[in-house]
Amino acid sequence: MIPPLDQVPEGAVDPALAEQVAALNARYRHHSATEVMKAALKEAGNIALVSSFGAESVVLLHMAAITDRNVPVLFIDTEMLFTETLVYQAEVSERLGLTNVQIIRASEMDLGREDPDGTLHQFDTDACCSLRKTVPLNRALENFDGWITGRKRFQSGTRAALDFFEAEAGTGRIKVNPLAHWAPEDVKNYMEENRLPRHPLVARGYPSIGCAPCTSPVKPGEDPRAGRWRDQNKEECGIHFVNGKVVRIGANQ
Repeated sequence: MIPPLDQVPEGAVDPALAEQVAALNARYRHHSATEVMKAALKEAGNIALVSSFGAESVVLLHMAAITDRNVPVLFIDTEMLFTETLVYQAEVSERLGLTNVQIIRASEMDLGREDPDGTLHQFDTDACCSLRKTVPLNRALENFDGWITGRKRFQSGTRAALDFFEAEAGTGRIKVNPLAHWAPEDVKNYMEENRLPRHPLVARGYPSIGCAPCTSPVKPGEDPRAGRWRDQNKEECGIHFVNGKVVRIGANQ
Protein backbone atom coordinates (compact mmCIF):
# COMPACT_ATOMS: atom_id res chain seq x y z
CA MET A 1 0.00 0.00 0.00
CA ILE A 2 1.01 3.63 -0.53
CA PRO A 3 2.63 5.27 2.52
CA PRO A 4 0.83 8.14 4.32
CA LEU A 5 1.54 11.50 2.70
CA ASP A 6 2.26 13.15 6.05
CA GLN A 7 5.45 11.11 6.22
CA VAL A 8 6.76 12.56 2.95
CA PRO A 9 8.21 16.08 2.43
CA GLU A 10 5.87 18.34 0.47
CA GLY A 11 6.37 18.07 -3.28
CA ALA A 12 8.52 14.94 -3.03
CA VAL A 13 7.98 11.39 -4.23
CA ASP A 14 7.92 8.86 -1.41
CA PRO A 15 10.88 6.46 -1.89
CA ALA A 16 8.69 3.43 -1.24
CA LEU A 17 6.17 4.61 -3.85
CA ALA A 18 8.97 5.28 -6.36
CA GLU A 19 10.32 1.78 -5.71
CA GLN A 20 6.87 0.26 -6.20
CA VAL A 21 6.41 2.12 -9.50
CA ALA A 22 9.87 1.13 -10.74
CA ALA A 23 9.13 -2.52 -9.92
CA LEU A 24 5.79 -2.38 -11.75
CA ASN A 25 7.40 -0.82 -14.84
CA ALA A 26 10.14 -3.45 -14.83
CA ARG A 27 7.66 -6.29 -14.41
CA TYR A 28 5.20 -5.15 -17.08
CA ARG A 29 7.55 -3.38 -19.51
CA HIS A 30 6.85 -5.89 -22.30
CA HIS A 31 3.25 -6.68 -21.42
CA SER A 32 0.10 -5.66 -23.24
CA ALA A 33 -2.12 -2.75 -22.32
CA THR A 34 -4.74 -5.19 -21.05
CA GLU A 35 -2.24 -6.79 -18.70
CA VAL A 36 -1.17 -3.36 -17.44
CA MET A 37 -4.84 -2.55 -16.78
CA LYS A 38 -5.23 -5.79 -14.80
CA ALA A 39 -2.07 -5.04 -12.85
CA ALA A 40 -3.30 -1.54 -12.01
CA LEU A 41 -6.58 -2.83 -10.63
CA LYS A 42 -4.96 -5.65 -8.66
CA GLU A 43 -1.65 -4.19 -7.47
CA ALA A 44 -1.97 -0.40 -7.27
CA GLY A 45 -4.42 -0.19 -4.37
CA ASN A 46 -7.77 1.59 -4.58
CA ILE A 47 -7.68 2.99 -8.10
CA ALA A 48 -10.03 4.88 -10.42
CA LEU A 49 -10.17 5.33 -14.17
CA VAL A 50 -10.46 8.96 -15.26
CA SER A 51 -12.20 9.33 -18.61
CA SER A 52 -13.28 12.26 -20.76
CA PHE A 53 -15.45 9.98 -22.93
CA GLY A 54 -13.69 11.65 -25.83
CA ALA A 55 -12.53 10.47 -29.24
CA GLU A 56 -10.43 7.49 -28.06
CA SER A 57 -11.75 6.97 -24.53
CA VAL A 58 -13.84 3.93 -25.38
CA VAL A 59 -10.70 1.78 -25.79
CA LEU A 60 -9.61 2.19 -22.18
CA LEU A 61 -13.20 1.96 -20.95
CA HIS A 62 -13.64 -1.33 -22.81
CA MET A 63 -10.43 -2.73 -21.28
CA ALA A 64 -11.66 -1.75 -17.84
CA ALA A 65 -15.10 -3.27 -18.45
CA ILE A 66 -13.74 -6.67 -19.47
CA THR A 67 -11.50 -6.65 -16.39
CA ASP A 68 -13.89 -5.29 -13.76
CA ARG A 69 -17.14 -3.55 -14.67
CA ASN A 70 -17.33 -2.08 -11.17
CA VAL A 71 -14.10 -0.09 -11.50
CA PRO A 72 -14.75 3.54 -10.45
CA VAL A 73 -14.89 5.68 -13.59
CA LEU A 74 -14.55 9.42 -12.94
CA PHE A 75 -16.13 11.56 -15.65
CA ILE A 76 -15.53 15.30 -15.33
CA ASP A 77 -18.55 17.22 -16.52
CA THR A 78 -17.30 20.78 -16.94
CA GLU A 79 -20.82 21.85 -17.87
CA MET A 80 -19.28 23.18 -21.09
CA LEU A 81 -19.04 19.86 -22.91
CA PHE A 82 -20.60 19.14 -26.28
CA THR A 83 -24.10 17.68 -26.02
CA GLU A 84 -22.77 14.82 -28.16
CA THR A 85 -20.23 13.98 -25.43
CA LEU A 86 -22.90 13.76 -22.74
CA VAL A 87 -25.06 11.49 -24.90
CA TYR A 88 -22.03 9.37 -25.82
CA GLN A 89 -21.05 9.01 -22.16
CA ALA A 90 -24.44 7.61 -21.26
CA GLU A 91 -24.58 5.29 -24.27
CA VAL A 92 -21.05 3.89 -23.83
CA SER A 93 -21.52 3.34 -20.09
CA GLU A 94 -24.68 1.35 -20.73
CA ARG A 95 -23.25 -0.64 -23.64
CA LEU A 96 -20.11 -1.65 -21.72
CA GLY A 97 -22.04 -2.39 -18.55
CA LEU A 98 -20.02 0.01 -16.41
CA THR A 99 -21.68 0.08 -13.00
CA ASN A 100 -19.68 2.72 -11.14
CA VAL A 101 -19.49 5.86 -13.28
CA GLN A 102 -19.12 8.91 -11.04
CA ILE A 103 -19.86 12.32 -12.54
CA ILE A 104 -17.56 15.00 -11.15
CA ARG A 105 -18.39 18.71 -11.33
CA ALA A 106 -17.12 21.97 -9.85
CA SER A 107 -18.95 23.06 -6.73
CA GLU A 108 -21.68 25.68 -7.08
CA MET A 109 -19.81 27.82 -4.57
CA ASP A 110 -16.59 27.78 -6.63
CA LEU A 111 -18.46 28.49 -9.86
CA GLY A 112 -20.37 31.38 -8.30
CA ARG A 113 -17.19 32.90 -6.93
CA GLU A 114 -14.83 32.41 -9.89
CA ASP A 115 -17.06 32.21 -12.98
CA PRO A 116 -20.51 33.58 -12.16
CA ASP A 117 -21.38 34.45 -15.76
CA GLY A 118 -19.69 31.48 -17.44
CA THR A 119 -17.24 33.59 -19.44
CA LEU A 120 -13.95 32.73 -17.69
CA HIS A 121 -12.84 30.57 -20.62
CA GLN A 122 -12.90 33.62 -22.90
CA PHE A 123 -10.01 35.38 -21.17
CA ASP A 124 -8.24 32.78 -18.98
CA THR A 125 -8.42 29.19 -20.20
CA ASP A 126 -5.96 27.97 -17.55
CA ALA A 127 -8.13 29.34 -14.76
CA CYS A 128 -11.23 27.83 -16.35
CA CYS A 129 -9.59 24.40 -16.68
CA SER A 130 -8.46 24.61 -13.07
CA LEU A 131 -11.92 25.56 -11.83
CA ARG A 132 -13.93 23.09 -13.88
CA LYS A 133 -11.48 20.16 -14.25
CA THR A 134 -8.45 20.17 -11.99
CA VAL A 135 -9.95 21.16 -8.66
CA PRO A 136 -13.00 18.84 -8.88
CA LEU A 137 -10.85 15.92 -10.04
CA ASN A 138 -8.23 16.45 -7.36
CA ARG A 139 -10.97 16.42 -4.73
CA ALA A 140 -12.39 13.20 -6.12
CA LEU A 141 -8.97 11.55 -6.31
CA GLU A 142 -8.34 12.16 -2.62
CA ASN A 143 -10.32 8.97 -2.05
CA PHE A 144 -8.02 6.87 -4.24
CA ASP A 145 -4.45 5.53 -4.21
CA GLY A 146 -4.05 6.07 -7.94
CA TRP A 147 -5.73 6.67 -11.28
CA ILE A 148 -5.73 5.28 -14.80
CA THR A 149 -5.40 7.65 -17.76
CA GLY A 150 -5.61 7.28 -21.53
CA ARG A 151 -2.47 9.29 -22.26
CA LYS A 152 -0.20 8.07 -25.05
CA ARG A 153 3.33 8.94 -26.12
CA PHE A 154 2.34 9.92 -29.64
CA GLN A 155 -0.09 12.62 -28.55
CA SER A 156 2.48 15.34 -27.90
CA GLY A 157 6.12 16.02 -27.17
CA THR A 158 5.31 16.48 -23.50
CA ARG A 159 4.24 12.81 -23.35
CA ALA A 160 7.09 11.30 -25.41
CA ALA A 161 8.74 9.50 -22.46
CA LEU A 162 5.56 8.27 -20.80
CA ASP A 163 5.83 5.04 -18.78
CA PHE A 164 3.06 2.60 -17.88
CA PHE A 165 3.32 3.54 -14.21
CA GLU A 166 4.23 6.91 -12.68
CA ALA A 167 4.63 8.18 -9.12
CA GLU A 168 2.83 11.49 -8.67
CA ALA A 169 5.00 13.76 -6.60
CA GLY A 170 3.23 15.53 -3.77
CA THR A 171 0.02 13.50 -4.01
CA GLY A 172 1.22 10.03 -3.04
CA ARG A 173 -0.74 8.53 -5.92
CA ILE A 174 0.21 6.18 -8.74
CA LYS A 175 -0.74 7.21 -12.26
CA VAL A 176 -1.23 4.38 -14.76
CA ASN A 177 -1.04 4.80 -18.53
CA PRO A 178 -1.90 1.42 -20.12
CA LEU A 179 -1.91 2.85 -23.66
CA ALA A 180 1.38 4.74 -23.28
CA HIS A 181 3.15 2.82 -26.06
CA TRP A 182 0.24 2.61 -28.49
CA ALA A 183 0.36 4.20 -31.93
CA PRO A 184 -2.69 5.74 -33.65
CA GLU A 185 -3.21 2.59 -35.72
CA ASP A 186 -3.33 0.49 -32.52
CA VAL A 187 -6.24 2.57 -31.26
CA LYS A 188 -8.02 2.33 -34.60
CA ASN A 189 -7.50 -1.43 -34.87
CA TYR A 190 -8.70 -2.10 -31.31
CA MET A 191 -11.88 -0.12 -31.86
CA GLU A 192 -12.60 -1.91 -35.12
CA GLU A 193 -11.80 -5.40 -33.81
CA ASN A 194 -14.08 -4.91 -30.81
CA ARG A 195 -16.74 -3.01 -32.75
CA LEU A 196 -16.66 -0.11 -30.34
CA PRO A 197 -18.81 2.97 -30.97
CA ARG A 198 -17.02 6.13 -32.05
CA HIS A 199 -17.71 9.55 -30.61
CA PRO A 200 -20.08 11.18 -33.15
CA LEU A 201 -17.90 14.30 -33.44
CA VAL A 202 -14.92 12.33 -34.82
CA ALA A 203 -16.66 12.02 -38.18
CA ARG A 204 -17.15 15.78 -38.20
CA GLY A 205 -13.43 16.56 -37.94
CA TYR A 206 -12.82 16.43 -34.17
CA PRO A 207 -10.06 13.84 -33.49
CA SER A 208 -9.51 15.30 -30.01
CA ILE A 209 -12.52 16.50 -28.05
CA GLY A 210 -12.70 18.74 -25.00
CA CYS A 211 -15.06 21.52 -23.99
CA ALA A 212 -17.18 23.04 -26.75
CA PRO A 213 -15.88 26.64 -26.47
CA CYS A 214 -12.22 25.54 -26.65
CA THR A 215 -12.38 22.76 -29.26
CA SER A 216 -12.47 23.29 -33.02
CA PRO A 217 -12.39 20.95 -36.04
CA VAL A 218 -8.99 19.86 -37.35
CA LYS A 219 -8.05 20.22 -41.01
CA PRO A 220 -6.42 17.38 -42.98
CA GLY A 221 -2.70 17.25 -42.24
CA GLU A 222 -2.95 19.11 -38.93
CA ASP A 223 -1.87 17.60 -35.63
CA PRO A 224 -4.84 15.73 -34.08
CA ARG A 225 -4.71 18.02 -31.04
CA ALA A 226 -4.49 21.23 -33.10
CA GLY A 227 -8.15 21.91 -32.40
CA ARG A 228 -7.61 22.05 -28.63
CA TRP A 229 -7.11 25.66 -27.46
CA ARG A 230 -6.31 26.68 -31.03
CA ASP A 231 -3.82 29.54 -31.40
CA GLN A 232 -2.95 29.40 -27.72
CA ASN A 233 0.32 28.37 -26.04
CA LYS A 234 -1.42 25.48 -24.34
CA GLU A 235 -1.77 21.77 -25.00
CA GLU A 236 -2.75 20.26 -21.64
CA CYS A 237 -5.93 20.92 -19.69
CA GLY A 238 -4.06 20.79 -16.39
CA ILE A 239 -5.35 17.63 -14.78
CA HIS A 240 -1.85 16.15 -14.55
CA PHE A 241 0.51 16.95 -11.72
CA VAL A 242 4.23 17.39 -11.14
CA ASN A 243 5.56 17.88 -7.60
CA GLY A 244 2.01 18.04 -6.37
CA LYS A 245 1.17 20.97 -8.63
CA VAL A 246 -0.97 21.26 -11.72
CA VAL A 247 0.96 20.95 -14.99
CA ARG A 248 0.36 23.87 -17.34
CA ILE A 249 2.41 22.89 -20.38
CA GLY A 250 2.27 24.92 -23.57
CA ALA A 251 3.33 23.70 -26.98
CA ASN A 252 6.59 25.64 -26.90
CA GLN A 253 7.55 24.92 -23.30
